[in-house]
Amino acid sequence: MSDVDPQLDGKSILVTGGTGSFGEVFVRRVLAESRPRQLIVYSRDEFKQFQMAERVRDSALRFVVGDVRDPSRLQRAFADVDVVVHAAAMKQVPTAEINPMECIRTNVLGAENLINAAIDAKVDRVVALSSDKATNPISLYGATKLCSDKLFVAANIMAARKRPRFSVVRYGNVVGSRGSVIPFFKERRATGALPITDVRMTRFWITMEEAVSFVIKALAVMERGEIFVPKQPSMKVVDLATAVAPDCRQEVIGIRPGERLHEVLVPADETPHAREFDDFYVIEPQFHESWGLGLAATYGGQRGRAVESEYRSDTNSHWLRPEELRKFIGD
Repeated sequence: MSDVDPQLDGKSILVTGGTGSFGEVFVRRVLAESRPRQLIVYSRDEFKQFQMAERVRDSALRFVVGDVRDPSRLQRAFADVDVVVHAAAMKQVPTAEINPMECIRTNVLGAENLINAAIDAKVDRVVALSSDKATNPISLYGATKLCSDKLFVAANIMAARKRPRFSVVRYGNVVGSRGSVIPFFKERRATGALPITDVRMTRFWITMEEAVSFVIKALAVMERGEIFVPKQPSMKVVDLATAVAPDCRQEVIGIRPGERLHEVLVPADETPHAREFDDFYVIEPQFHESWGLGLAATYGGQRGRAVESEYRSDTNSHWLRPEELRKFIGD
């Protein structure tokens, strides 16, 4: 499967949350490897847009100040748009617990606003970004992302099996993203000690470039209603701390509210309607037969296999070693 969808050439593409960690890498990749008619960065922080415009210069690039909470602004921004990548979200777990309605307004009601705007504008394709926190959620953030996933899958029926087509991409922790533990560990190196929640804790890890590549692949092969999950390595948090700061001592502080020991990307209750491919999983919508969706037998030329067990960070067959992680995080 090619990393860049040739169908993006000549298209009008909009990315919500486009000034975030994912958004800027996505924008740079699309501008470097395809020729969109226009590429719209939709976000609510005008200063971040100004900074990004200074770093990324291209005649196809457009900036629109707006919030996914504002349906009328979304409808105006979606005029003449072909492809949407929805990356905007309120993501900080502790902040969401303290400000639950703000998280719901952005992650759930914002998703509904985006779906309605995309249907009204007859957008061709929409891919929404999800999280491992959305599977069997124990935090409000995870619960809002699960709700968002359900909305985007069901949106295919609202669109009456015409346009747009909606799908979801779900992956784990992103190396170096805003809110990642890696920048936090780097900041704490000077103290000589790193706080570790639990020595048993494991997480999935993916680089930002890999995440962007996978989203572009999903745009290329999506039918409608699928949740795409890339295969990615796991790593113990203690090994992560060793990779970032090998000379620091590690202090166990206990699991924080809303955290789990291990993460799950394909839970047991989704395995009956999931398929495994060489480098990813596809979770099909449970009701696709009654919807008449007719999902593809293959994706990217690959034919899927039945999934018999959960895809978990602690039972993963692929593990990231500290020396491998150092290649991505630098100094």
